[in-house]
Amino acid sequence: MKAVFDHSNDEASNIKTFWFRPLGHLDYVAGQYTELYLPHDHPDRRGEKHWFTLSSAPCHELVSITTKYAGDDQSSTFKKTLLGLEPRAGVQLAEAMGDFVLPKDTAIPLVFVAGGIGITPFHAMLEWMASQSDHRNLKFIYSVRNENEIIFQDTFERAGIHATIVVGEPSDAWGGERGRLSAEMILGLTHPTPETLIYMSGPEPLVEALEKDMHAQGIAKQQLVSDFFPGYLGV
Repeated sequence: MKAVFDHSNDEASNIKTFWFRPLGHLDYVAGQYTELYLPHDHPDRRGEKHWFTLSSAPCHELVSITTKYAGDDQSSTFKKTLLGLEPRAGVQLAEAMGDFVLPKDTAIPLVFVAGGIGITPFHAMLEWMASQSDHRNLKFIYSVRNENEIIFQDTFERAGIHATIVVGEPSDAWGGERGRLSAEMILGLTHPTPETLIYMSGPEPLVEALEKDMHAQGIAKQQLVSDFFPGYLGV
């Protein structure tokens, strides 16, 4: 589907949200992802197409993606082109896809675990819940490298959700949870029941390690719903 770039906004010094106006109806469910096609001169080996979670919710007129920028030395030509988009520049969005979405049964207790940029599908879900006055039994753990990378707190508040934030490399002033995210930490903070669904999203190595450790801690496979971001090495 054709779309045009509308605007962007900084979420943190290295995290930015890009907003697009679809030239048609983009049908999607909060938590799904799309492929963004961004043609540009002399693309590097990472190409002209990238997968992104839609960080917006279907209640918005525009659609958004949120991504980290590693700096000119490490970022792809795709990311550099994305960063340089001018308003009304044309792009292509693929049909939304993916099953990392809220369960239809609102009575199911949920645990959300976000690692770094893995916050984006949860942001879409919480935006949707806030717009629909959808209240659920939900516990939320959000892990970041440092305090400067904490984003979307206004959305947590609108949805009436308290996020337990875990900082891997905290400053001396940080008064919350510290350290590396682990299955033991998650289970100790959330105390899920056998009926609880545990949604985990983040860099691929983190999600794979958490899945393995969750199984070792006795969490059944059918309780885990996972989404990972390739190309990100850690929180």
